[in-house]
Amino acid sequence: MPEGDGLSYRAAGVDLEAAERAKGALKNLVSKTRDENTLSEMGLFGGLYALPGGMENPVLVSSADGVGTKLKLAFLTGTHDTVGQDLVNHCVNDIIVQGAKPLFFLDYLATGQMEEGVVTQVVRGVAQACLENGCALLGGETAEMPDFYAEGEYDLAGFITGVVEREKILDGSLVQTGDVLIALGSTGLHTNGYSLARKIVFDAMGLDVEDLLPGLGKTVAEALLAIHRSYLPAVRSILASTRLHGLAHITGGGIPGNLPRVLGPGQGARIDTGSWEIPPLFQILQSGGKVAPEEMFRVFNMGVGMIAIVPPVEADSVANDLAASGEATWILGEVTAGGGVESV
Repeated sequence: MPEGDGLSYRAAGVDLEAAERAKGALKNLVSKTRDENTLSEMGLFGGLYALPGGMENPVLVSSADGVGTKLKLAFLTGTHDTVGQDLVNHCVNDIIVQGAKPLFFLDYLATGQMEEGVVTQVVRGVAQACLENGCALLGGETAEMPDFYAEGEYDLAGFITGVVEREKILDGSLVQTGDVLIALGSTGLHTNGYSLARKIVFDAMGLDVEDLLPGLGKTVAEALLAIHRSYLPAVRSILASTRLHGLAHITGGGIPGNLPRVLGPGQGARIDTGSWEIPPLFQILQSGGKVAPEEMFRVFNMGVGMIAIVPPVEADSVANDLAASGEATWILGEVTAGGGVESV
């Protein structure tokens, strides 16, 4: 039937046809992530996923997160697939620290006006990271909300579910005073600290996204859009091992804000800040913004994306196993009696 002279959803800013075309373009991306436990196709009201067999007492572990203001870099550069990878990898890291392996993922993308190419890029990144991490992209939501978001902008969130045997849950109970802290290197800022980083780079340093960062040999866009690393490939072989007492994902809050989350009552940590060279990107940001060292460590990961906690007798073997995956690893410090994180 013709629309006539009355108002329509399209006139209000929502293009249902564009939304359907975008969803159609996503079906092939989503289908590639299916595995033997995926029981539903894209388009149902809810996604169906069977618990894997062979587990005696499985416990589901779920987490939700976003990409934060790193999205502003995507808007400025027109690069939208990397933030989808960031989202999945961040969520994967958040559940492996409790010993879980990912099962399935859901995404939520909300925008003011549907831009089919942008939506496809974002979900392509999500699907790629799901494939790389061995989890099914089970479903999601793409919401068109006119007048709610600025033109060309969107928000992105992700929801992950994994599984772990109950007796293999990493909850801090295994951590002992004297345990060794092993660092796994980051690929940059990951998905935290971008409000401060953008303030430094664009305001204090006066740079644009295509400008080279002094002394780095990379553009602002290349450095700040570096993909948040997934640590699942590195830790997969030791997740269920008695050699591993804990894992900490170093996100917003840095080492001081995240390491205590996986320690037991009355435990703290001593970090040897001389055990690694702070990556040049963080040095540039600190210098460019005249940021106090304590603030840098409180906001950014400073080159440490994940910390493994292991008994002293296993430190060398675990470090070797982690390094075998190609990760930069080093002995970072140790667990101490008494709360807080002390840097030496």
